[in-house]
Amino acid sequence: MKTLRAIYRLLYFAVYTILKSSQIVFANLLFGKGMHRTLRIRRAWARRLLPHLGIRMHVQGTPPDFPCILAANHRSYLDPAVLAHDILGYGVAKAEVANWPVIGWGARVAGVIFLHRESHASRKIALSGIAEKIREGFPVIVFVEGTTHTHPATIGFKPGSFKLAAQEGFAVVPAAIECGSPEDYWVGSDTFLPHLLRRLAVKEKHIFVRYGPALRGDDWEDLMARTKSWIDAELRDIRKGL
Repeated sequence: MKTLRAIYRLLYFAVYTILKSSQIVFANLLFGKGMHRTLRIRRAWARRLLPHLGIRMHVQGTPPDFPCILAANHRSYLDPAVLAHDILGYGVAKAEVANWPVIGWGARVAGVIFLHRESHASRKIALSGIAEKIREGFPVIVFVEGTTHTHPATIGFKPGSFKLAAQEGFAVVPAAIECGSPEDYWVGSDTFLPHLLRRLAVKEKHIFVRYGPALRGDDWEDLMARTKSWIDAELRDIRKGL
């Protein structure tokens, strides 16, 4: 039964992602490129997909609908879809994602900003892209730890987005993401597909998301510290109820 459930959900994930990505492509061809339309399609994709994968969402706070950096911690490969469930905003992902089957194409179609983490030039280009999209009026989602992990609190943040926010006067909105089970964390040497199949076999999974207040300041270290403190406090509080 679990194997059949995992296979069905994997096929649903692949087919539905291809269908919604194709919808974006054809809409752009017929009506011209429209990012607001693209992001609405992506949100519809997340809102239908996650329940079919057995994900139960528990959301608190108000997702930002204004231009900002949405600074989130990182737990699993599902985090981008989890935030797309509520936010009409651009995503930032490591460059390797662009080459993943199905997901990579969907990410490219949806306007994800790709980043080569080991390249200083790529980081500068990504930060420039983030600034451009915020000035256009969109939230931009950044997983500020740069990687997933199993620690109960956040690990060190990458400072680039906070330096940008302080320099440009952008708001930073913290978001805390926690999984109901540590088995949902995607860490270590575990590869994508085997981990995905194991978790898809589980009937029901819980993901908790909390959105915080808009933070501003011209001191990037203080801005980063306040963001980290808020997320850590929320993660502790979520875990108390698990």
